[in-house]
Amino acid sequence: MQLRQSERKKAKIKLALQGSAGSGKTYSSLLLAQGLTNKDLTKVAIIDTENGSADLYAHLGQYNVLTLEPPFTPEKYIKAIDVCLKADMEVIIVDSISHCWDELLDFHSKLAGNSFTNWAKVTPRLNAFINKILQAEAHVIATMRTKQDYVLQQKDGKYIPEKVGLKSVMRDGTDYEFTLVFDIDIKHFASASKDRTGLFMGKPEFTINTATGRKILVWCNSGTNLQEARANIKACKDLEALRQLYTHYSNWKEELEYDFKLQKDTILANKTLLNPQNFNKNGSTNHIT
Repeated sequence: MQLRQSERKKAKIKLALQGSAGSGKTYSSLLLAQGLTNKDLTKVAIIDTENGSADLYAHLGQYNVLTLEPPFTPEKYIKAIDVCLKADMEVIIVDSISHCWDELLDFHSKLAGNSFTNWAKVTPRLNAFINKILQAEAHVIATMRTKQDYVLQQKDGKYIPEKVGLKSVMRDGTDYEFTLVFDIDIKHFASASKDRTGLFMGKPEFTINTATGRKILVWCNSGTNLQEARANIKACKDLEALRQLYTHYSNWKEELEYDFKLQKDTILANKTLLNPQNFNKNGSTNHIT
């Protein structure tokens, strides 16, 4: 058991697309995959549960399709992911994982006995599937169907249904397992409802394209060793080199802010000691405190 410095290594994106039928989840997934593979769709596999919808976009390139047939059990999805991994696929699109949740709900409804305790027979199976996605040595894009959710609001003594947004057809909280979650509306506009990359959160709605996938790929490949970064900063002897490193490690600004400030102070202090002209009239040195 040993403590270590935190660091972000090169990553495989785990991305979810949420949208209603017709919002363009499958097409958007393929455009993202194009960017993630530098337009080499032969390295992309779609696990298709949507009645052959994956083949509708064959004009984009020669991607691979693995068709699942009912019942859509978690174990079947896991086996399909393993097939893709053994084939060295760089991007796996699971379209969609909502069918798995539908299957588990149906399974749960048919169990005899206490409904609450019966979830103990369901939850581990779903967790195994989600963990397979998260631990896969490939980029994974999972699509989820959504439906309009409503709550009852009291107004003038009456309860009136009010729309509260889209709710994914999946276990509550599943979207938070992913690094990045895009919500796509019926007009094909996307926005990030969860974003650990920091690339899309708070940005205006946009249309997903190949460049979106390429942007995510750059983020995935920008992982570095934190100790190495700190050593490079400490080795800087002038401010210009330090500025270049500050730009180079822009994704690490928070983690390395103190290191940059410390080295800047060191460089300025050394410069002052070597150059007597840097002393001001009252005898103190010009340096950053």
